[in-house]
Amino acid sequence: MGNKQKTAITPTREENYPEWYQQVIKAADMAQNSPVRGCMVIKPWGWAIWENIQKHLDRMFKETGHVNAYFPLFIPLSYLQKEADHVEGFAKECAVVTHHRLEAGPDGKLRPAGELEEPLIIRPTSETIIGEMYAKWVQSYRDLPILINQWANVVRWEMRPRIFLRTAEFLWQEGHTAHATEEEAKIETMKMLDLYTDFAHNYMAIPAVKGEKSEAERFPGAVATYSIEAMMQDRKALQAGTSHFLGQNFARASQIKFLSEQGKEEYAWTTSWGVSTRLIGGLIMTHSDDNGLIVPPRLAPLHVVILPVLHKDENREKVMEYCETLLKAIKAKTYDGEPIRAELDTRDMQGGEKAWSWVKKGVPVTVEIGPKEVESGSAYVGRRDQDRKERRGMAREEFLNRIDEILTDIQKGMLAKATSFRDENTVKIDSKDDFLSFFTPKNPDQPEIHGGFAYAHWCGEKVLEEELAKDYGVSIRNIPFDVSGEEGKCIFTGKKSAQRVLFAKSY
Repeated sequence: MGNKQKTAITPTREENYPEWYQQVIKAADMAQNSPVRGCMVIKPWGWAIWENIQKHLDRMFKETGHVNAYFPLFIPLSYLQKEADHVEGFAKECAVVTHHRLEAGPDGKLRPAGELEEPLIIRPTSETIIGEMYAKWVQSYRDLPILINQWANVVRWEMRPRIFLRTAEFLWQEGHTAHATEEEAKIETMKMLDLYTDFAHNYMAIPAVKGEKSEAERFPGAVATYSIEAMMQDRKALQAGTSHFLGQNFARASQIKFLSEQGKEEYAWTTSWGVSTRLIGGLIMTHSDDNGLIVPPRLAPLHVVILPVLHKDENREKVMEYCETLLKAIKAKTYDGEPIRAELDTRDMQGGEKAWSWVKKGVPVTVEIGPKEVESGSAYVGRRDQDRKERRGMAREEFLNRIDEILTDIQKGMLAKATSFRDENTVKIDSKDDFLSFFTPKNPDQPEIHGGFAYAHWCGEKVLEEELAKDYGVSIRNIPFDVSGEEGKCIFTGKKSAQRVLFAKSY
């Protein structure tokens, strides 16, 4: 125990992964639980990451022809009743408003009063209310397509909350489109799945597996649901984005009808797609280490933090002047098409404590400046993706000329590392015994990190899928596009299987 390496985060990932996750969030000052059970307060550092996620996704949506709008938080109960499958899928998660005011009771305590004629559902998702509006907006084929995205909050009552991953209220975007033809809607569905994959890979540095969800995992009321699945460092899967082909189901329920070019009345074909603040949870669990958060540069609130090293008062003025000049020069540089986000940390605290606070926040690059650096015209540079022992001195101009290259290298390296980890923990399995061994922890009372992604043949039986989820906590994450056409036999029933599917434990 005496030789054990000290880490900023305790427990470590290996010791207790769920608690490590919570401690990373706390150490990075990203979010905390609110007084309302199951809800969270997103603090400035966590919010800045979400803002960057929003900024890049919003640009990508608009580049593909989508526009933003906003729809009500409250949905009349009767709207949900129009779509039986949809209601069944969300009924147990719905928060319901039944009264519209408060009044003092005989004991002086406030109590609900003014019962509503019709209960209102706080949106768990917006298909029904948006469908109601689209039905008013669409009369002719000339009114199509409608390509709308909404940034909003939703509520799905959560019994086992975990910050960013599962909260009763969370933030997301939900796209809702309506089209004149089935083909157009299917193209839209796949276009948005590809967009999410691009964003996960190139911005979040998270490799993802694209595929179609099984019937049991399909979005309530959808004809087909597609997802991207990412592997976290505990080898569980995180659904990092979904895109749904809704066919004409919601159009029929909401009466979204139009006159075709041939003068025939038809129902529109619709889609929906979304990602949420759980992406931040995925970012934490994919990249962070036992010293705290690590943020990909393209999403980092700050790219560079300058840390003055002030041991003697007589050096203070020269060091601070050098730092301020360097800060200005860094901000004049660009990365990823934008000015580099940099800050000079002037807080009155010990140098080591100050430096470690930024390590725990995951800032990509730190620059320490003391009298020695001022004298030599250099900078002492550390990268968050490397051990602190690898910090090194660089000439000031060399650092300024290479800062874009350094950030690019960090971004690429994070994706490469995450991809390597996923590939090392992905297996093909051809027997039931091997499958059960792969997903069974050695210590059931305190399970160690185990499992991963397993590609195995499955016959398509829904009851089998339900049994695996109940008995082993393993689900079919999706039917991957990258392994289609490989026929075989189901490892559980021996029946014919059209292709391998992706099994994993998941969040």
